[in-house]
Amino acid sequence: MDKNLRQDAERIISDSIKAVLPDEAVLRALKDFSPGKGRVLLAAAGKAAWQMARAAVEALGHVDGGVAVTKYGHIMGEIPNVSCWEAGHPVPDGNSFAATDRVLSMVRGLSKEDNVLFLLSGGGSALFEKPLIPGDELQDITRQLLACGADITEINTIRKRLSAVKGGRFAQACSPARVFSIVLSDIIGDPLDMIASGPACPDSSTCAQAMAIVEKYSLSLSPAALSLLGKETPKALNNVTTRITGSVRELCAAAADSCRSLGYQPVLLTDRLDCEAREAGRFLAAVLCSHAGDSRSLAFIAGGETVVHLTGSGLGGRNQELALAAALGISGIDGAAVFSVGSDGTDGPTDAAGGYVDGDTLGELTTKGLDLSAILKDNDAYNGLKAVGGLIITGPTGTNVNDVSVALLRRAVE
Repeated sequence: MDKNLRQDAERIISDSIKAVLPDEAVLRALKDFSPGKGRVLLAAAGKAAWQMARAAVEALGHVDGGVAVTKYGHIMGEIPNVSCWEAGHPVPDGNSFAATDRVLSMVRGLSKEDNVLFLLSGGGSALFEKPLIPGDELQDITRQLLACGADITEINTIRKRLSAVKGGRFAQACSPARVFSIVLSDIIGDPLDMIASGPACPDSSTCAQAMAIVEKYSLSLSPAALSLLGKETPKALNNVTTRITGSVRELCAAAADSCRSLGYQPVLLTDRLDCEAREAGRFLAAVLCSHAGDSRSLAFIAGGETVVHLTGSGLGGRNQELALAAALGISGIDGAAVFSVGSDGTDGPTDAAGGYVDGDTLGELTTKGLDLSAILKDNDAYNGLKAVGGLIITGPTGTNVNDVSVALLRRAVE
């Protein structure tokens, strides 16, 4: 492993994530929050829920009650007057359902003078859930969607119709109270009704689109679930004000700034990456191959969210698979590296945020008797990268604004 390149990667990752932590983002959005004389209740859901809730309570000084539900391992202390829950992600579990019931009980019977401060971040689709079908059936449908390679928009189009809180139904439950929603976006293009399946946003998707997704991926649904897909979600809400804060664009801009400070000339390829993880990794490797003879130090940046089609039973995540898929293409190229991370600090069902490879990775795998193609076929990027020191582990970051992938080409200073 090229230690200098790895150090650069760690610096870029650290700088990028620091720039999109939710504290300042929440404070900016709260400047438009005028609660009046009514009660202020807080509901926070998503991977960044704890951090967003803490920032909001510190800024406001007091809330009259609250519930925050986030991913396991993401609570970092108590918040005054806020009940903090950890629950399942990417598949909802009993804690997801119990925490959401707690939120719904809190907002029941509010008056038009009351206010619900709703803090939403990526992961809310699994963490904030009251299913209209049995919980185990919802979990099975979620697993089917994840395994078949459906993108986040397709997944949420299905899930919001099977839920009592998604697709604008949570805002309906809060009525006539006013809902002030602060959203940390984790979806390309910031579509409000798709971020965490839009609990406080009118739904733009249709029943016909939901049924088309079922047919496209040959999903197995019960008659009850299919019936729910035929019922339309709210198309208008008059008690909600929304502020989007934080996005993958800011993440990419921060990565570019960090690359520049390290002597690389940054090139933003896209902040709307949306394809197979392996294809994205191979593409970034191909970009580095095209510039291998360049005399400049370059950094190619892509932000967004890739998908993985499961073909094996290994352990990994989309960022780890993206990075490992680049290893063959950059093998033997001096000063070349590709890394990819999830801004929330977790990638798939692992403790890693993503993965790192450079021109030495393929040779190191071969020396250890590991076959790159076999590892990728088994979707076992975690163990493949672990064997060569290629895992990137940050721990929970408190934010969630998509992923960033970077391809570095470092040239020695003459």
